[in-house]
Amino acid sequence: MNEVLLSTPEAGIALIRINREEARNALNDAVRARLADFFGQLSEDKEVRCIILTGGSRVFAAGADIKAMAEASAIDIMLRATHRLWQAITACGKPIIAAVNGLALGGGCELAMNADLIIAGESARFGQPEIKLGIIPGAGGTQRLTRAVGKFKAMKMLLTGQPIGAAEAFGMGLVSEVVGDDQVLERAMALAREIAALPPLAIAQVKEVVLAGQDIPLEAALMLERKAFQILFASADQKEGMRAFIEKRPPEFKGI
Repeated sequence: MNEVLLSTPEAGIALIRINREEARNALNDAVRARLADFFGQLSEDKEVRCIILTGGSRVFAAGADIKAMAEASAIDIMLRATHRLWQAITACGKPIIAAVNGLALGGGCELAMNADLIIAGESARFGQPEIKLGIIPGAGGTQRLTRAVGKFKAMKMLLTGQPIGAAEAFGMGLVSEVVGDDQVLERAMALAREIAALPPLAIAQVKEVVLAGQDIPLEAALMLERKAFQILFASADQKEGMRAFIEKRPPEFKGI
C-alpha cells in the first residue's frame, strides 16, 4: 500500500509519488493498480485542479517488473489486462505534470508520456529498451513516442533501445522543460500552482480538445475547438475572467 503515495501539498494540487526505489520504481501490477485508483479518484475530485506524478531522486520509473514477466505466457499477459489500468490515467480529465528525475525507461517512459507536461532534471534519461528483451513497448510506447517526436527519431529509440538524455529529449519535443536535478519538483509545483489558479472548465476543454484533435482530420479538430470555445461562454468563469480583465483586478475562478 506504500508503494504509491498520494498527498496534497497545496490546495488544488495532488502529488502522486511512486515509492519503490529498492526496485527502481518498477511498475508491477500492484503499482499500476494503485496508480489507476488514484488517478480515477482524483479525476472526480472537484477540489483537485492539477496532478503531479513523480518518482525518486534517482529513478522516475525504470520500466515493468521483468521478474514478474519473464516466464509468463501470452495468455497470462492477455489476462492481466493491464491496458485497463493505463486507461485510468489516459482518461483522467485533470492536467498531469510528470516530474522526472533519473531513469524513465520502458513503462516509465510510457507513464511519463501519459502526462500533459514533462519537467525533466538535467540527469534524466528516457528510453524504450524493450527490444533488448525480445519484446516491444506494450503500453503506448510505439504510438505516443512517434506522435511526440516523429517517426525517424522514435524509430531510432525503439529499434536500438538506447536511452536519450534530457537535453536531447527536450530538443526532440519529448519533454516540456529541463531544469536542475534539485529543481524538478519545485518547478512542477510552480507550474501546477499556476494551472490550479486558472479556470478548471477551460483547462479541461484544452486537454480534451488537444488529445482528441491530434488523431482526427484538421477540419474535424477545428470543429471540436469551435464548439469548446462556444460552450465556455455558458460558464460563470468566462464572465468572471473577462470582467476581471476589464476591471483590472485578479479573477477568482470557481469551476462553474
